Amino acid sequence: MLIRNVRPWGGDASDIVIEGDRIAEIRPHDPAAVAGGADVDGRGRLALPSFSDVHVHLDSSRIGLPFRPHTGAPGVWGMMLNDRNNWRGTDVPHADIVAGTLEQMIAKGTTRVRTYAQVDVDCKLEKFDSVMAAKEKFRDHADVQVMTFPQAGILREEGTVEYLEESLKQGADVMGGIDPSQLDRDPVRHLDIVFALAEKYQVEIDIHLHEPGALGVFSTELVLERTRALGMQGKVTMSHAYDLGAVSEAVSRRLIDEFAELDIAMATIAPSTSNHLRLLDLSAAGVRVGLGEDGQRDYWSPYGNCDMLDRTWQLAFVNGFRRDDHIELALAVATMGGASIMSHSSPRVAGVGDRPGVQPGDRADLVLVEGETPTSAVMDRSDDRTVLHDGRVVADGLQVLGL
Repeated sequence: MLIRNVRPWGGDASDIVIEGDRIAEIRPHDPAAVAGGADVDGRGRLALPSFSDVHVHLDSSRIGLPFRPHTGAPGVWGMMLNDRNNWRGTDVPHADIVAGTLEQMIAKGTTRVRTYAQVDVDCKLEKFDSVMAAKEKFRDHADVQVMTFPQAGILREEGTVEYLEESLKQGADVMGGIDPSQLDRDPVRHLDIVFALAEKYQVEIDIHLHEPGALGVFSTELVLERTRALGMQGKVTMSHAYDLGAVSEAVSRRLIDEFAELDIAMATIAPSTSNHLRLLDLSAAGVRVGLGEDGQRDYWSPYGNCDMLDRTWQLAFVNGFRRDDHIELALAVATMGGASIMSHSSPRVAGVGDRPGVQPGDRADLVLVEGETPTSAVMDRSDDRTVLHDGRVVADGLQVLGL
């Protein structure tokens, strides 16, 4: 396949040669070349790595359903109960909602997804099964990692651990944890279970952390301690961690340095809070950072529209970025940053000015999008998109192909 007349990361007009699932060559665009039947006309659009959403809750989505009044109570437990009390009350089967959400994500340019699947004594494996079914349905369109996730905590309800372990037996890719101090109020036991199950089933770990200030630091230090002691460097992600930048500069700096030392990744949803660890500092230290959309118009909030280009804009905005190279860093985090969390074979984002993912030898997961420059693409967020996964066109004009 030849992708004709595109501008990789906003560079010169080029033709990209695809062999199998890889970029074989990038050469100057030849307008006189005769187009082949399998060629893709880039029409002068940007060629960027496709998006990687590494923090999405497909299991709680209401994409495709009517808007409803928000009825959640404050706090993780109150929001979880709102979801628990309402998620079954739709006319559309849950599995169809999950699959429809993933389809829209792919149509808008996301081909790498790490999604949560809530497992507890109420939903048991129902939500997990829906997410696994969507993963299978779109196996040729996107890479999907499924995280078994104790949204209601691990210790508050008897029987949760058994359901979590069963989901790992059935193929969950990642073991989740959540607010070990504030929600379960027994961080040692909570993290012992998370790390033990991850080690037993040889999967990675993702810790959902909403805890404030010093409490969040305490839980984070317990994660660092276990990662070092168990030799799990490169296998742990901290998600959210909204408030780790609210403590002293010295403590925040130490945490960033330890994340880098232990290769602990971070997944952000570009929160409105100003207390998160600064993206520029994390990038400069070499910490792998990925982006996600979190919930998708669900029982937790009305936000989310399956569009990672929108969320890239939000990441740049909440970080106060104006410089083009800073906005391109946000774009790199939204694409290859998340890819490097899902696969250590993917190129890492090396910091401001790095443009990974569109080089010979890279995987041919690309999105072609209208834009004068990468920054303008983030600002304008055109719907004119063509999406490739493993060297195949899987979506065009916001429609998924080949279903």
